[in-house]
Amino acid sequence: MTPPPTVAPAQPTPPSSESLRNFREHWQDEGDAAFLYRLLTEGEPDDTRRDVFRRLADVEARHVEIWQELLEHHGAAPGVFAPSLRARLLTVISRVLGARAIVPLLLREEGREVKGYLAMHRATPRHAPGRAESLLLAKESAEHAGELAKLAGSDPAHEPWHRAGSGGFLRNVVYGFNDGLTANFGLVAGVLGATATQQHEAVVVAGVAGVIADALSMASSGYLAAKSEQEVYAHEIAMERDEIELMPELERDELALLYEAKGMERHAAEVLAADVMLDPERMLREKTHLELGIGVATSSPMREAWVTGIATAIGALIPVFPFFVTSGRPAIAASFVLAMLAHFAVGGARSLFTGRGIIRSGIDMFVVGLGVAIVGYYAGEWVSRAILG
Repeated sequence: MTPPPTVAPAQPTPPSSESLRNFREHWQDEGDAAFLYRLLTEGEPDDTRRDVFRRLADVEARHVEIWQELLEHHGAAPGVFAPSLRARLLTVISRVLGARAIVPLLLREEGREVKGYLAMHRATPRHAPGRAESLLLAKESAEHAGELAKLAGSDPAHEPWHRAGSGGFLRNVVYGFNDGLTANFGLVAGVLGATATQQHEAVVVAGVAGVIADALSMASSGYLAAKSEQEVYAHEIAMERDEIELMPELERDELALLYEAKGMERHAAEVLAADVMLDPERMLREKTHLELGIGVATSSPMREAWVTGIATAIGALIPVFPFFVTSGRPAIAASFVLAMLAHFAVGGARSLFTGRGIIRSGIDMFVVGLGVAIVGYYAGEWVSRAILG
């Protein structure tokens, strides 16, 4: 009798150069995370928070080892780790503003890691290098996100890899600064284009007016946005409170269905809903969270107005400041150089929220600033010739 043929086990598919590049990027990202968590551990006075940061640093260090071993196994050793520019920038921010300023950014980073690892797992063929590792790291990054959400004061149930906004105070500063800088740089360039003799007084008056107008505009926008959020939350919560008071049985059954939708067994969901119903405030919190997807509004209208307005004013002041201390071509040259450097810097700062590289983001904003200057200058020149004669 002829023996059945032997089937060789499936051999792992060797990684492509693109896969190795992705492995190296993950190695760098995890190394940056471990570096930052260790930094937070050293500077955190609260024992509970320090313990959380320490444990997160240990797990991230293990992630670094996973990617390093995978790279070394395929002859692509990553070399000696050095923190990225982005990690170094976060270090400076942490030392100036405190750990709480960067925790929301780290939460976003963990969310991006979860999303990236899940996408990597789906795109990687079975038995290919990195597939098993990506799923493991996605799960652990999701756990990290839950820990950081608690430290940031947000709901751990709101998965950060599905959220578009985060960053709080620091985000308002960066985007307010960016808006003021870009808008007033274009205004100053337009005035220079419109005044053939480049009148010093016209530039100063227009620049100062731009600073005040931009700051007030952004401050009022920040105030109204936060105020509107508070009003919407208050209205929806008040409606839900009335529904719980006027039709408690219906609301209890609805809560049980919401629990079931999250995967709970029917009887257990009904028992839990009945127990929650005994405490009206707890019932209100559960319904507003599960049904409406909202919580207590955390932004203060006046705080949003001051932070955004001051950041905008500082950004808007940069292109006009040289005209306070000099005039003529030196003032124009200094204004251009300072504004372009500031555009590059604010582009790098925006990378904290977008996840892109600092250099690339900086160059993008540099190009935007240059475009604003060119368009503003020639628009001012056209207006001066065509309309003002």
